[in-house]
Amino acid sequence: MGLTMQWLGGCGTAPTAREGSGYSGSGEIPSRLTPDQAGDVTIYAIGLVGTPYRYGGNTPQAGFDCSGLISHVYQTRAQVSAPRTVARLNGWGNLVAADRVRSGDLVLFAQRDQVTHAGIYVGQGRFVHAPSTGGEVRLDYLGSKYWSAQQVAFRRP
Repeated sequence: MGLTMQWLGGCGTAPTAREGSGYSGSGEIPSRLTPDQAGDVTIYAIGLVGTPYRYGGNTPQAGFDCSGLISHVYQTRAQVSAPRTVARLNGWGNLVAADRVRSGDLVLFAQRDQVTHAGIYVGQGRFVHAPSTGGEVRLDYLGSKYWSAQQVAFRRP
C-alpha cells in the first residue's frame, strides 16, 4: 500500500508508481474535509452514477473523465479545489492505509507499477469512478476480479 502514484496524464496513461512517503503519524490522518463534507462528497459522487464518460470532461452536462469527476465532486460539495489532472493528484493529500480508508478518500490504481486510474471511495469496499471511453460513471467494488488484480493506494485530501 505504500505507493505514491506518479501521474503524467489522464485516465489510462501509464506513468510509473514509486515508493514514497505518506502520512506516518499514529494519530488521525489530516484532511481538508470535515466529516460532513466527506459525507456530502460521497453522496454526490454516487448521485453522478450514469453520467457519460468523456475524456477531458469535468461537468455532469459534458461528462467526466476520472480526474474531472474527482475535481468536480470535491469543488461542488466541499468547496475544495482538487487538482484537475491525475498528474497533480499524485501529491494531493496524505497516503492512507487500507484499514484506515473512509468515505471521501481517493482511490488510485496501478498495474505492474504503472498508474492507470483514480476514483472516490464511498465505503463498504466500493468506489465511484469514470472509466474509459464508451463507459459512464459507475459504482464498483474494490474486491471485483478486475480491480482486485491491480495495485491500489488511498489518499485523503
